[in-house]
Amino acid sequence: MTTATTRALRTTPPAPTGTTNARVPPAANPSLPSLTGLRWMAALLVFGLHVNNFGYFGGTGGHLVSWGFGAGATGVSFFFVLSGFVLTWSARPGDRPLAFWRRRLARIYPVHLVTLAVALLMGLTLAHQSEPAPQQALANALLLHSWWHPWWQTLNPVSWSLACEAFFYAGFPLLILLLRRLGPRSSAALGALSAASVLVLAWSDAHHWWTYTLYSFPAARLPEFVLGAVTARLVLLGRWRGPGMEASLALAIIGYFFVPQVTPGYSATVCTLAGFTLLIPAAAVADLNGLPSLWRHRRLVRLGELSFAFYMIHLLVLRAATELLGSKPHFGALAGLAVTATAFAISLGLSWVLYEAVECPARRLLLRRRRGAAPEAQRQQPQPDPLPSRPAVPTGTSERRAERE
Repeated sequence: MTTATTRALRTTPPAPTGTTNARVPPAANPSLPSLTGLRWMAALLVFGLHVNNFGYFGGTGGHLVSWGFGAGATGVSFFFVLSGFVLTWSARPGDRPLAFWRRRLARIYPVHLVTLAVALLMGLTLAHQSEPAPQQALANALLLHSWWHPWWQTLNPVSWSLACEAFFYAGFPLLILLLRRLGPRSSAALGALSAASVLVLAWSDAHHWWTYTLYSFPAARLPEFVLGAVTARLVLLGRWRGPGMEASLALAIIGYFFVPQVTPGYSATVCTLAGFTLLIPAAAVADLNGLPSLWRHRRLVRLGELSFAFYMIHLLVLRAATELLGSKPHFGALAGLAVTATAFAISLGLSWVLYEAVECPARRLLLRRRRGAAPEAQRQQPQPDPLPSRPAVPTGTSERRAERE
């Protein structure tokens, strides 16, 4: 980051916040649309990974898809780092743990329960799907299944990452309390300790020091979340010293394509951790200072809003398709592209339905009492337009960010 950029970040006064419907609390930090756009790219990497795993392409096409998306599981690592950053960025002063947990419950549980029900129905009715045991279904519903490795892929397999997120949410009130008491140097030291923990865990996992892989174990993924929280804290303090988006993105891409050179599983986290940890605050700083950002494009931001629903439904679509396509059909290039495009379109369409008919309405319903209890004076107080000094973002982005967080 240049000196001018750092100075601008330090001296820029807090932007006025709030909207006419009082959805954004007065103390809310500016929205960061580039992070929403980046969220979509991470979801797309996971989709490409599963297309590769389902063997839609054979021959040269299969080799190309494997080369491009074989490391797509690192998109989940990006989600973990991003989650720590966004939650720290949007943390409300004086917020109580119960209020925070209620918002997180409203954020993830409606879509989780709907996709869980779809996965259960598929397991009971489709020939090629396994029927889960009652205790597996209960553990999945309670987001505990990732703590016991034999269960982590039951029902909707991608929900294993939600079990990790639930663990992060449980400890976040303590983490944010700690970060607010630490200065920049102590926060940076905590980040360095988290990065070192990933290195140690990756080495231990590769050498089979544990009875099963650490890839899906929630406690082993906590350092990624903490790194995201630390970088957000440094940005908030005006003390972030990372490179810009171009260098950060290049480092993330290099790390991504280095993944096949390491032991499969948790070790892949080491390859992309530095790039992801630098890219997220770099995109945030670009938004704060009005710097150019491809990820701020309105279509990418809209896709980013759908990314959670897309992530939760796409694998169920691919699984259902095996009833028609069989297992690992290895189509030619044109047929593989057609099948992939169809699966993508169906997944995206269903993610829009989930977002508009489940995610947003359920969140509003679950948080209605909280919003309705706002003081009358606050509800009637005129609110200025949010962030007049920032580049224009799609209408409603601030409101959607408040709902998402």
